[in-house]
Amino acid sequence: MAPIVAVTRSTLPGTGLERLGQVAELRRWPEDTPPSPDQLRGLLTGADALLCQNSDHVDAAVLEAGEQLRVLALPSAGYDGTDVATAQARGVVVTNTPGVLHETTADLAFALILMARRGLLTAADSLRTGGWTGSRLDAYLGLDVTGACLGLIGYGEIGQAVARRAAGFGMTVQHTLSRRPDDALSRAVSLDKLLSTSDVVSLHVPLTEQTRRLIGAAELASMKPTATLVNTARGGVLDESALLTALRAGRLHSVGLDVFDREPRNGVGDPLLQHERVVALPHIGSATEATRARMVDLAVDNIIAVLNDKPPLTPIP
Repeated sequence: MAPIVAVTRSTLPGTGLERLGQVAELRRWPEDTPPSPDQLRGLLTGADALLCQNSDHVDAAVLEAGEQLRVLALPSAGYDGTDVATAQARGVVVTNTPGVLHETTADLAFALILMARRGLLTAADSLRTGGWTGSRLDAYLGLDVTGACLGLIGYGEIGQAVARRAAGFGMTVQHTLSRRPDDALSRAVSLDKLLSTSDVVSLHVPLTEQTRRLIGAAELASMKPTATLVNTARGGVLDESALLTALRAGRLHSVGLDVFDREPRNGVGDPLLQHERVVALPHIGSATEATRARMVDLAVDNIIAVLNDKPPLTPIP
C-alpha cells in the first residue's frame, strides 16, 4: 500500500509533486486558500508525510492528528511556524530547504534597499497618476546607495549574499548577531554600533524567542534619521507599532518590508503599508520560478528519503 502524503496547497511550482505522486498517494488540499487548523488536522489524519508551508502553523494540536506521521517537509528556509520540538518528540522528522533560496532572497533585499532609499515607488506612482509635470532638480530626491554603510543583522547565507551585492556598490559592510568574524566583505561589530553607524540596516535573523521584537523603539531611536531599514527575515523580528511611530516622527528616512508580523496582510487602510516612505511587498523574497521549484524539489526529496527509510537530506537539528 502506497504511503499517503498530505499537501496543503492545490498547486506548487515545478514538477516535484509529479515525482512524489509516482511513489505515494497525494492527498491535496483542493482550495486556493490555505486550510484552517481544523481542516489541516483532517488533512493530516492517516498521512505518513506532510508537505506544508511555514505559514500553515503546525502546532501541537495539529500534530496530534498525525498519529502515523513520519516526516514534515517545509519548502522554506524558515521553520518558526512549526512546533519542531513537539514534532521531534513524536518521532517526526522535520526538514527545510537551506542553500536553495538565499541568492534570490538577497536580490529582493537589495531591490528593497534601492527602492526605499531612492524613493522609487513614490516616483513611479507619481508618473502613473499624472504627477510628473516637468523636470525639477529638487524633485524625487532620494539618498545614495553607492558608498553608503550597510549593516547586516544576521550574517548567514542571505546576509552574506547581500554583502556580495553591496560590494558592487562600493558599500562599507558590517554585521552583527553572527558567529562569523570579520571577512573580506564585512566586519563584525556590536548591535549598538551597527545601528548607530549604518546608513542601511537589513535584517537577516530567524525568528526565535531571542529575536522576537529585536528591533523596537529603543533600537529605532539609535539609528540615523537618514537611515533605511529593510526586513526580509520575519515580521516578528520588528516592532511594527514602534516602526510606524518612528516614521511619523521623521526618525527614519525609509523602510523596505517583505515580511510582516501578521500575514497575509491587506494593505488597504493600513497606516504602515500606506506610509509614503514604506516600500512593502507580499513576502516574495524567494519568488522566482526556478527558486520556488527547487524549494519544492528539495522538500519532496526529503519526503521520499524518509519514506524509503533513508536519512533526510536537510533535517532541522
